[in-house]
Amino acid sequence: MGEFIGLMAVTLPMVIAIVAIWTKHQRQMAEMQLLGSQDEARSANARNAELEDRLRVLERIVTDKGYDVAAQIEALRDDRKLDAIEDRSRVS
Repeated sequence: MGEFIGLMAVTLPMVIAIVAIWTKHQRQMAEMQLLGSQDEARSANARNAELEDRLRVLERIVTDKGYDVAAQIEALRDDRKLDAIEDRSRVS
């Protein structure tokens, strides 16, 4: 019986330390996953907002009978080309 108590006195603190380290690691992993999920949600929301804006422009082009649809589409393409050129010049 005394040997069992001696063995427990040696191993119990090690087991407690290992469980504490493992628990801390699991908590950190859960926090990282939560942050990653939030970043993905923000990214998806931003992309959705961008697509909604593009859809509104297309709806306006299609429903506005006073303008030539092909000319407006080309104008949009030209704007995107201009934006791309400006973006490249800012990076350089």
